[in-house]
Amino acid sequence: MNTAQPIRNLEDLKNFKNYYKEIHPNARNQLLVILGLNTALRISDLLTLRWEDVYNFSQNRWQEHIEIIEQKTGKTSCIYINHNIHACLQNYQAQLQKEQKPIQPEKYLFPHSNKNEPISRVQAFRIIKKVAAYYNIPGVICCHSLRKTFGYHAWKQGVQPAMLVSIYNHSSYEVTKRYLGIEQDDRDKIFQEIIL
Repeated sequence: MNTAQPIRNLEDLKNFKNYYKEIHPNARNQLLVILGLNTALRISDLLTLRWEDVYNFSQNRWQEHIEIIEQKTGKTSCIYINHNIHACLQNYQAQLQKEQKPIQPEKYLFPHSNKNEPISRVQAFRIIKKVAAYYNIPGVICCHSLRKTFGYHAWKQGVQPAMLVSIYNHSSYEVTKRYLGIEQDDRDKIFQEIIL
């Protein structure tokens, strides 16, 4: 299979989430990983996020939701900012303050170092690939794996199919099942467990 795969193994997922926190500290890259895993947004949408999307500057507080018009579908998504995302945002903001780079509403969350634009998809791919290679995580792990990992583990934890279809803005549950490789996982489990 040459398509992006979710990170299925929980130990691999734990390691993946902590690489840019513990092994190779980098608050920006850590935020990219955590946002990708916890929002199910496509990388193209993640990279266009700005500080004003996560921080309310007029009220001097963190937003509760990210509201975004998805580039691919043109549909609006409203995504809750959970505790893990908040912690990474605060860590990143603290690092920027230490470097005397205060956050500003129009600045990208994932800025390119020499330009007033976000990092490229290629750079985001390198950030993700570096972690997957370090831990030797099986399968094709790339930026899209973050989005798929969210859905895969949501499904494993019992999230209703209709909710996953809604989160992904897919046309049907059949599309979502194929997207996450759920049907094949179900089949594999049967063949692993039924030994005659």
